Amino acid sequence: MGSGEPNPAGKKKKYLKAALYVGDLDPDVTEDMLYKKFRPAGPLRFTRICRDPVTRSPLGYGYVNFRFPADAEWALNTMNFDFINGKPFRLMWSQPDDRLRKSGVGNIFIKNLDKSIDNRALFYLFSAFGNILSCKVVCDDNGSKGYAYVHFDSLAAANRAIWHMNGVRLNNRQVYVGRFKFPEERAAEVRTKDRATFTNVFVKNFGDNMDDEKLKEIFNRYGPTESVKVIRDASGKSKGFGFVRYETHEAAQKAVLDLHGKSINGKVLYVGRAQKKIERLAELRRRFERLRLREKSRPPGVPIYIKNLDETIDDEKLKEEFSSFGSISRAKVMVEVGQGKGFGVVCFSSFEDATKAVDEMNGRTVGSKPLHVTLGQARRRW
Repeated sequence: MGSGEPNPAGKKKKYLKAALYVGDLDPDVTEDMLYKKFRPAGPLRFTRICRDPVTRSPLGYGYVNFRFPADAEWALNTMNFDFINGKPFRLMWSQPDDRLRKSGVGNIFIKNLDKSIDNRALFYLFSAFGNILSCKVVCDDNGSKGYAYVHFDSLAAANRAIWHMNGVRLNNRQVYVGRFKFPEERAAEVRTKDRATFTNVFVKNFGDNMDDEKLKEIFNRYGPTESVKVIRDASGKSKGFGFVRYETHEAAQKAVLDLHGKSINGKVLYVGRAQKKIERLAELRRRFERLRLREKSRPPGVPIYIKNLDETIDDEKLKEEFSSFGSISRAKVMVEVGQGKGFGVVCFSSFEDATKAVDEMNGRTVGSKPLHVTLGQARRRW
């Protein structure tokens, strides 16, 4: 996507399909209700409510697919923020290719919004600066949380909005409007800044016998503290970690450099800068993404687990023993230093094949040992 002014005649070219995303839907809205709502705008191909693949409960959004792009555009321009089942919905062009959204280009962040500004008001406030792909005021059960996102179809439109709206007073509140930053980027900025100024220190691995006074005595050697707290569970027992807040950054830095890795009462201390909330959340996201990619790399199917394997059984032999029950996507014997550990896993393509294998093979002697075979949990890719 270029950074120049979008071509008005061709700005909808990227949305070749006549499909609209419908967000902020009431949980009771059905496909039939969507159809009846949008049918007056033009002939429809289908409507769809998106649901959780396991529970089948609605996710609060869906799609309306028109026969003709002109009808979809008319609905987008005239029906956005209309009501269905008593709740206003948001419309935007459906974008099968989510690279634009993930790139962050054209996306801006607005904060310090008055709570009276809703999605509709936000849309009309910012539509003067360019074509809006989506806009959303972030809300909880009590209403607006005072910040929002607007995604334009070009960087130029986003820059115009920032230039004209940053610092403007809306409903007597001065709003901040700036470039959207991904959580990892904001966390990195916070980390860089905080390393030069931090006063809060995180301490862990000091055991169960540490209390506030003992911890304070250890850390007061490096400078005056504002607060010292050992974190405890509901029964009052120490969780083995706590926080020390110093009056100065110099004292906090000195404590970290001197105490990290030191042994106290037979315990090796971890002492480091206490992370901000945004840093902790970014780290959790990174861990979740690593787990997701690891899970995605595993073959789909229904696993069965086999224990008490003979030492002579390898991957090929294991697959051969179970192949008569159905299609196998994976057969693996767990090994350690080249030697089988006595257990393994076989993944079948269907639940029926896996249960058949369990019924037939559990207790059967293979090699010199009777097998113990159990059914695992199916992995599905939705």
